[in-house]
Amino acid sequence: MLELLKRPEGKTLEFKRDVSSPRGVLKTIVAFANTAGGIIVIGVEDGTRNVRGVPDPLDLEERIANLISDQISPRLVPELEIVPWRGTHVVAMQIFPSPTRPHFLEREGLTDGVYVRVGSTNRLADTELIEELRRYARGEAYDEQPLPELNSEAVDFRAASESFAPVRTLRRPDLETLRLVTAHQGRMVPTVGGILLFGRDRERHFPDAWLQVGRFHGTDKSRIIDHTEIRTHLVRAADDAIAFVRKHSLHGAEIGPVRRTELWSIPPVAVREAVINAIAHADYRQRGAPIRVAIFDDRMEVENPGLLPFGLTVEDVQRGVSKLRNRVIGRVFHSLGLIEQWGSGIQRMTSACREAGLAAPILEEIGTRFRVTLSTTRVKVLTLGEKDQAILNAFENVDHGMSTSEIAKIVEMSTRATRTRLAGLAERGLVREVGTGPQDPKRRYYRTDQYS
Repeated sequence: MLELLKRPEGKTLEFKRDVSSPRGVLKTIVAFANTAGGIIVIGVEDGTRNVRGVPDPLDLEERIANLISDQISPRLVPELEIVPWRGTHVVAMQIFPSPTRPHFLEREGLTDGVYVRVGSTNRLADTELIEELRRYARGEAYDEQPLPELNSEAVDFRAASESFAPVRTLRRPDLETLRLVTAHQGRMVPTVGGILLFGRDRERHFPDAWLQVGRFHGTDKSRIIDHTEIRTHLVRAADDAIAFVRKHSLHGAEIGPVRRTELWSIPPVAVREAVINAIAHADYRQRGAPIRVAIFDDRMEVENPGLLPFGLTVEDVQRGVSKLRNRVIGRVFHSLGLIEQWGSGIQRMTSACREAGLAAPILEEIGTRFRVTLSTTRVKVLTLGEKDQAILNAFENVDHGMSTSEIAKIVEMSTRATRTRLAGLAERGLVREVGTGPQDPKRRYYRTDQYS
């Protein structure tokens, strides 16, 4: 319980004060099951995380179990637990990612009752997203699907050969090995990935499989300086997009004893990984949603259509966990050396930024899109006063949190002065308070980096 209270609400955690509105709880259960799983704690205020408890936990536990059984389909069986907390109880539910997606609210039906989790909100799934849930449950990738209305000649072998030329000689049988074409009802037809990568008439079949790249003045999109639409094959498109960023990201040069080295405002490795990841992981079934690369004075944003693959969170991605949405595109990019090792791109991007003195990339799910933001602003070194640093040092070798009076005793300050300092450190995100409210005499403080 203590570990949960340390965390903010997000993709896999939600607090509810009560179940006065059962539909809201049921929507969250469905969204968790359809996306990456999660925990719901009932008896905690969602804004303040103050623990209020529930008056009759056994009755509430039975009521929730009946609601889930009666109103969610296919059937779900989450883990329910009554958790004691300082003289009261809360009810906690753990919902696991489901192998029988999509789940939906029976009263609203399959077309209007499917929800997915986006950040800390529940989003109604549209027809395309519901179909993606079904494909994921079947273990299928969209770009491996055959296009039976076309023949194998719809894949431009010459364009594919030119892309592979720096690596190896491409033979026609390789098209099937790479799943650019596949056998369907006794004949060879292109796959979705084959057309996306090397289709002769790619834009007619996938009109939004292109990159929109722009350089803006200032920090918003009110004034554009330069822009281009990159509609070449996806392998070439990655190079073209990176070249555009290079054109607008140089900010100086370093003169060495032998040669002049150009300096980028963003590390080239980070730019490359952000662009290639966006192309490899985009959801190409979405319409009206090209991949976008936007360069501002203080940052670069790379945005692709599609949420993270079901079962993944931003935290998973940051740790190097990877699930490839587009297996054909991923297989080709890996063969070409554009993708080195599954799951390593984000970590490589993060390391490059930190080594350059920049903030780590910001990863976000926004609507039905995924965005990576690379900052061009140097990270400021955090400076703390002597007293604030002493308070942070007091947490060393302590993993159970401390009260205000315990901290005051260690740093030799009054309780009132210590409380004021702690409030300031909490505002800066360096410590976090856990308790039932501001007047809780048992509230305890934790250093943020002890559980981040």
